[in-house]
Amino acid sequence: MKFGFVAKHRGIWPADWLCEALGVSRGGFYAWLTRPRSRRSRSEEELGAKVRASFLASDRTYGARRVWHDLLAEGISCGLHRIGCGYRP
Repeated sequence: MKFGFVAKHRGIWPADWLCEALGVSRGGFYAWLTRPRSRRSRSEEELGAKVRASFLASDRTYGARRVWHDLLAEGISCGLHRIGCGYRP
């Protein structure tokens, strides 16, 4: 989360200032930049796209429970709380 903030704002302020202010190492930040994304992160992004697609297909009327049932019908296994808590289309 902190590294993401540094990456987003390093065009405005120098990365070393941001790292120092947030209490993270500059070397850790640059290692994070080159590290491949985790499998969970990629999975979250794919699931988020499917949640948004279901929500938009319902003319923005479905809540988390209905979106969850749509995903289950498509064969995508995940918990209701993973749908309801993590995504805001």
